[in-house]
Amino acid sequence: MDKLILISLLIKLGVAAAVGSALVRSREFQRLVFREDRSFSQTIYLAMFISVPFALGVLVRASTPNFLAADLSFEAVVLIGVMGGPFAGVVGGVLIAIPAVMHAEWLSLPFNVIVGLTTGLLRSGATDKDQIWYFSPFVDLNIYRWLRKLFPRPRLDWQITFFLVILALRFLAIELARLRPGYLFTLDSRNPWVQIANFATTIFCIGIPLKIWNNTRLELKLEEQERLLLRARMEALQSQINPHFLFNTLNSVSSLVRFDPDTARELIVKLANILRRLLRKADAFVQLRDEIEFIDDYLDIEVVRFGRDKLKVIKQLEAASLDTLVPNMVLQPLVENSIKHGLGPKIEGGSIVIRSKLQNGMLVVEVQDDGVGLGDGFLERPSGFGGTGIGMANVSERLRVLYGDSARMVVNNNPSGGTLVELTIPIFSGEEVATAPSPVQAARSSTLR
Repeated sequence: MDKLILISLLIKLGVAAAVGSALVRSREFQRLVFREDRSFSQTIYLAMFISVPFALGVLVRASTPNFLAADLSFEAVVLIGVMGGPFAGVVGGVLIAIPAVMHAEWLSLPFNVIVGLTTGLLRSGATDKDQIWYFSPFVDLNIYRWLRKLFPRPRLDWQITFFLVILALRFLAIELARLRPGYLFTLDSRNPWVQIANFATTIFCIGIPLKIWNNTRLELKLEEQERLLLRARMEALQSQINPHFLFNTLNSVSSLVRFDPDTARELIVKLANILRRLLRKADAFVQLRDEIEFIDDYLDIEVVRFGRDKLKVIKQLEAASLDTLVPNMVLQPLVENSIKHGLGPKIEGGSIVIRSKLQNGMLVVEVQDDGVGLGDGFLERPSGFGGTGIGMANVSERLRVLYGDSARMVVNNNPSGGTLVELTIPIFSGEEVATAPSPVQAARSSTLR
């Protein structure tokens, strides 16, 4: 009999690890177990989520007496109580006891309720809920931490208390089972070494799922921190564009106020329309057609400032490409750079061509001018954007933050003169952006696809 118990204890460790790993794969389980404040319905849902697989284990054990390792009811109720609190512990204890009660193990229900309520109250009494996640099956480490906290300020350590409560409840289960045989299932032996292994296995079967779930919790926290960092970085990069554009436009207005007030007034009205659009378009991604409309408003200002006979705009846009999503205000710095650095130095002016097409599952957007082109020093710079101010470098950095290595920006001189900037951007749908937690994550999910 002792040999069967030892084998069952060994298998129980594997069962605890398997169930803990299976549960944590569910996003819904992660959402429930890793939040501190739960509603009434969420508490019940959490208790049911953990109870179902362990209740099935009780049913298997009761139906197949030789497979004792399937029953982790005690450990499961402890986990539910310490994860969800007193109410969840009681609900979980009742649910897990149902298969045992069906097989006339009448003490299972009240005992499970006591275990769930006790461990739930223990959770409520924890001053720092993170202590729950750092519970270790290795008692020597717990005692070491306890002694460090005990001196010079004596106080009861929560993890040591949790450890002792588990042992006390397990001892109570064994005594009840001995007092009323058949009314409560528990592994028991008169051999002291087997009994020690029994108690140790209980501690490990509780500690293993906690460790598995805590590892996932820490990974999710790191992902969340990375997501917030990327979002902050994106917002910082995007905020560089608006002042840059505003500064250049106001310079144009100031140069026209004295000798052409009507044109200056027209510029101010158009600028107000653009700023109003910027306030409405707070999203990080917009359809390409919206981005082109924004460029039209911007070019209206530039045409007035530059001269209608000196600035020609040509658009060659593939209809299917207009519905694709692009980063907000990704084209404006490119067009501005063509006007300022490509066509600005030319007395006779020139033209800008904007093209878009779908190619090999990617969106390709080109901004081409017939201006003075790039200097030799520009092509020698490793970054490729150093000679054109913050606008071009900003676009390159935003693409890198949003898409990683999936997007590409190439800047070259045209053989016939001028500059060609080509953006190659991954395509993903509006549903992907809408359901993603953030624009950054939506972009990251598209790059992994």
